[in-house]
Amino acid sequence: MASGKQSPRQKMINLMYLVFIAMMALNMSKEVLTAFGLMNEKLNETQASYSQRNEALMAGLSNKVEEQPAKYTSIKEDAERISELSGNLNSYIADLKSQLNTSVDDATDYETMDKSNTLDEMFFQSGVVSPKGEEFLNQIEAYRDGVAEILQGEYPQIANEVNIQQEFATGEVTTRENVTMPWLYYHYQGYPLIASITKLTQMQADVESTESAILSSMLSGQLESEVSLTNYQAIVIPDKTAFFSGENFTGRVVLGRVDNTLQFENVIINGNEVESTDAGQVMLDFPAGNVGEKEITGELQFQEGDSLVRIPVTSSYAVIPKPNSAVISADKMNVVYRGVQNPMTISIPGVSNVTANAPGLRSTSGTGNYVMDVTTLQAREVTINVSGELPGGERVSDSKTFRVKDIPRPVGTIRGEDGSVSMQRNSLEIANIGANLPDFDFDLDLNVTGFSFKVPGQPTIRINGNKLDDRAKSALRRAGRGESVQIFDIQAQLAGNSGYKLKQVAPVFIELTN
Repeated sequence: MASGKQSPRQKMINLMYLVFIAMMALNMSKEVLTAFGLMNEKLNETQASYSQRNEALMAGLSNKVEEQPAKYTSIKEDAERISELSGNLNSYIADLKSQLNTSVDDATDYETMDKSNTLDEMFFQSGVVSPKGEEFLNQIEAYRDGVAEILQGEYPQIANEVNIQQEFATGEVTTRENVTMPWLYYHYQGYPLIASITKLTQMQADVESTESAILSSMLSGQLESEVSLTNYQAIVIPDKTAFFSGENFTGRVVLGRVDNTLQFENVIINGNEVESTDAGQVMLDFPAGNVGEKEITGELQFQEGDSLVRIPVTSSYAVIPKPNSAVISADKMNVVYRGVQNPMTISIPGVSNVTANAPGLRSTSGTGNYVMDVTTLQAREVTINVSGELPGGERVSDSKTFRVKDIPRPVGTIRGEDGSVSMQRNSLEIANIGANLPDFDFDLDLNVTGFSFKVPGQPTIRINGNKLDDRAKSALRRAGRGESVQIFDIQAQLAGNSGYKLKQVAPVFIELTN
């Protein structure tokens, strides 16, 4: 009916108009009215289907925003604006249809919906468009112009694909008879009620399908940008983390996202062209070099459209000597002591799967961490055997011998002081008798369970505990100023290991100052 290039939607509408004309010529066949009613039902189902799809697209877009907010937040905001415009127009049309349906007794009896007066009175008055008709046009224009503004500003490619101005045009229409008339008259004046309702439903379906096309294009456009190879970096993946002198470096160079169909134009690694490629990966095989840190530099070249894209390759690897001995160290010194848990660190450079065994040796949390308890070992030496398997399957082993020693002789203390101490009589009465291990590498707690107390000229007193009892205090009061009293035969135990027998504790001498 309209001149110029027409969209498939417009062609379908024009076909409907021919049917309308035929209906009037046939004096409104009841079967034709029913056919339009059934078409309206089908369009309602189509609209609902598009609506569900749009909800799914919006939900997917929300998930994308949570995963990658920087990329998808602005797209979601624009999508929500378009969805709001679509919802406003659809709600308005739904309200119009509801008013039209209430004008008949049964909105499902399509054969009775052959009159045009209800919609004519709503949209036209005294030969001109009524305020209600102007509102209808304004609603269409608000949707059309609002969506066009969003697309033309941020998505010109989508604007070209979805010609919203043409799809929802409301300008004057030129008929086949070359008569120009307003869009609203041409489309809605004088048509049976069921035909007008069907056309309104068609517009609702067009709104939903247009929104669906826009949302799909927004998402596909961003996804197309994401999978563009220019957004990826080349990654060197060695077959192992370290290589021995004399070995060949083996590994692969891949992009962050491997594409098995990718074909490289050229691959340059360390100044040499590499021809060994397989399923989108570059296979590397060259001498690892001497011991030390080595760099891998180059670029991947591939064709994308009419451009040659170059992706730089930058990585490094370490070449270490092939191990022929294990590294074993005692964390405190080169001996192990009875009575304590001796911490050990055992490893073989370049080997992750290492095993170690020796009497009293057990592993703890963390790779290479062990403790060794030789309390019950009578020998004066202990040997730790270590073995491991290299990445190529070759096994290496080594051993180391440690001296086994007893805990050194403790010394008695008074107020934490050892040897000869000067103090007042009343301070000695309340002081604790202790024992410690000066200059010992382990921080051990010793508990004093008893000792002997000697005042010159008086019998020796044996005391249980770590303080003077009443007998000792009485003897202390008879001592003269400047005299020295002696605390000896001190009995002490390791805290937490009372079964270990410490060497005899050295005595402590106290010179009375009052």
